Amino acid sequence: MTIAFAVNRLIQTGLIALSMGLLGGCASGSKAPLPAELGPNPALLGVRTAWTSQIGKVDFPLNVVTTDTAVTLAGSDGVITSLDARTGAVLWHINVGARIAAGVGSDGHYAAVVTRDNQLVTIEGSHELWRSRLPSQVFTAPLVAGERVFVLGADRVVSAYDARTGKKLWSNQRPGEALVLRQAGVLLPVKNTLVVGLTGRLVGLNPLNGNVMWDAPVATPRGTNDIERLVDLVAGVSREAEVVCVRAFQAAVGCVNTERGNVIWKHSASGAVGLGGDDKQVYGVEGDGKLMAWRLIDGEAVWTSDRLRYRQLSAPLVLGRSVVVGDGTGLLHFVSRIDGTPLTRVSTDGSSIAAAPVVAGTTLVAVTHNGGVFGFQPE
Repeated sequence: MTIAFAVNRLIQTGLIALSMGLLGGCASGSKAPLPAELGPNPALLGVRTAWTSQIGKVDFPLNVVTTDTAVTLAGSDGVITSLDARTGAVLWHINVGARIAAGVGSDGHYAAVVTRDNQLVTIEGSHELWRSRLPSQVFTAPLVAGERVFVLGADRVVSAYDARTGKKLWSNQRPGEALVLRQAGVLLPVKNTLVVGLTGRLVGLNPLNGNVMWDAPVATPRGTNDIERLVDLVAGVSREAEVVCVRAFQAAVGCVNTERGNVIWKHSASGAVGLGGDDKQVYGVEGDGKLMAWRLIDGEAVWTSDRLRYRQLSAPLVLGRSVVVGDGTGLLHFVSRIDGTPLTRVSTDGSSIAAAPVVAGTTLVAVTHNGGVFGFQPE
């Protein structure tokens, strides 16, 4: 496979966006290893299907937003939908009139997506408030917080807009490497700080004006070409109070104190999807499907499990005594937080899980690439 085939140029920025799948394909022309055999379902946990729903197919880096009572998500066709977390009933929906490239971001009142023609669209309930054309492509869901909409562009420009009016409030651009992943990056609020992943660095910005408050290096670009130097931080973080743990694509995992702006620990790691965590451990999936747990306080490895290797796993979710991951066949696997042993598994529609599982109230929600939405109740 040639590099020219594997990349899409962003004309506006001069950057190159790399698909994670294509990047992996370029690395080797050999046949992919067979997924690990699962064996009988241990069924040590009771999990029942509470409801199912359907949205449009998902072929973008979907972010599913939850509250105790609602699940807000979107299909690639441009329809944003909010579902009742208990029943799966549609609360509202709106069609933004274009295919979606990134979303959904929501604070429970406003919601925002970015379309493939680079339009930032913000809605209130089921009504569009405003839309604004952006200067570059976006792969990360907008962050809606504090009456503002924050956007991380593929050109590594972070911008803030007034959620009500759409007025641009500020922007911050940092230099970076020539390549950017075609998958969601890191963008979240931590107390009064806007925390952003910029190349291999976790950066704290003042959300009022975009000024840099601190800069913590999780991974350093290395190598002789742009592909080898690609170290973008990927969506899916573990947050415990002021400590945020992140993954740098195929390079490292690490934890940062966002009050002091310093790296607590970091270790080499080869995964491509984000992390989950609790008050004691951080959980992640390596590129070959190994599940790993690191101690939150110092990054010491706690356990490793090979039971789900090569199954195209999602980022993990911590739920009760389990860590939950989805796979490329639409299965959700529940494993023990203590040692990674299997507890149970449940099925969806047979297509791959499109986003890390989430929790809304007491409902576990999973979304597939075919647009199936499944609500599960652990018993």
